[in-house]
Amino acid sequence: MSQPHYTKEDILRIAKEENVRFIRLQFTDLLGTIKNVEIPRSQLEKALDNKMMFDGSSIEGYVRIEESDMYLYPDLNTWVIFPWVTEDRVARLICDVYLPDGRPFPGDPRGILKRALEEASEMGYTAMNVGPEPEFFLFKTDEKGNPTMELNDQGGYFDLAPTDLGENCRREIVLTLEEMGFEIEASHHEVAPGQHEIDFKYADAVKAADQIQTFKLVVKTIARQHGLHATFMPKPLFGVNGSGMHCHQSLFQGSENAFYDESDKLGLSTTARHYMAGVLKHARAFAAITNPTVNSYKRLVPGYEAPCYVAWSASNRSPMIRIPASRGLSTRVEVRNPDPAANPYLALAVMLKAGLDGVKNKTPLPAPTDRNIYVMSEEEREEQGIPSLPSDLHEAIVELMNNEVIREALGEHALTHFIELKEIEWDMYRTQIHSWERDQYMTLY
Repeated sequence: MSQPHYTKEDILRIAKEENVRFIRLQFTDLLGTIKNVEIPRSQLEKALDNKMMFDGSSIEGYVRIEESDMYLYPDLNTWVIFPWVTEDRVARLICDVYLPDGRPFPGDPRGILKRALEEASEMGYTAMNVGPEPEFFLFKTDEKGNPTMELNDQGGYFDLAPTDLGENCRREIVLTLEEMGFEIEASHHEVAPGQHEIDFKYADAVKAADQIQTFKLVVKTIARQHGLHATFMPKPLFGVNGSGMHCHQSLFQGSENAFYDESDKLGLSTTARHYMAGVLKHARAFAAITNPTVNSYKRLVPGYEAPCYVAWSASNRSPMIRIPASRGLSTRVEVRNPDPAANPYLALAVMLKAGLDGVKNKTPLPAPTDRNIYVMSEEEREEQGIPSLPSDLHEAIVELMNNEVIREALGEHALTHFIELKEIEWDMYRTQIHSWERDQYMTLY
């Protein structure tokens, strides 16, 4: 489905015709949480003229109190009415964040992705297409509506009802997304009990990131209506697969896929190979962004289909990058380490920046790894030059701080605030006493 093109007049007319009473002006904070300023319809024209101000000092990772005034510039093509609100209808517009002097706010994640895309454009690439695959778990809620640790089913990969009790909820999520303009390609039960995946059609990078944010909102909203709690936490349960957000990506030059070369044995262009080489080279540094929580690293362990090693293959699913079988316009690389706790704007920005660095510097691509890396010994991996992704958030933060390319992708403002927030998160985790420790040591010592 092509992106609708709305004018200010279209939106004012539709709001009136559809009896929209409130409009949510949405943006995303540094940690990837959707924030919004809700306005009545009487203020819509002011918002569409980019005159809606908010206090940036109360948003995670934005600014200090003495520099708090910011403006929301709505992207008119993100206008959508929420299908689940029937009385006092509510619509939303996704916004870019600007400073009072009319410059884009350097810490706005959506703006950071746009900056990375400008660099791609300067290099002759007109679009980065992204097909994301965010997975999630559905847990039952208690009588107060709080999440329990009880899964809503015991289904497995591609199971159907009655084993997959999430089917009705998932079907309603799909129907709601379609009403909101998504083109859904597939929806199915994932490997772990209570785990689900809904795949939607690829889009240009900014739209894809917008869609991930909308997707999360819809999934959580519809799940709640079914008495369930949807979580995008990367690894909510020990001993089963975690939730990933594989990102299929390709660069285009006009209508041509810059990643395809029919004369190549694998159908991959030199650009695609250099891009992959850049992604592999900077993977340890961008992991803090694509896998941004303490919990993210509990997913990146051997044995649960999540990649732990920095390698690529055209067939094997254990490396970090896989090349799906489709060729021609569909030629793409699938980066498998990101998880759905990532801020999608920042995650796409750092992967793009890493890939472009490979293209610019003609970084040579290492040989593919077509063996199952999980069964290799450490010596064998070292011999083949296959590094591991960071083993915890602390290691990832250190890698990020030492990598010029990824630092530059984020910009000084976002980088400083992100690292500050993550160091606090790591320290709180590191000093906390966990039940595992009490189980292990209380009676032993």
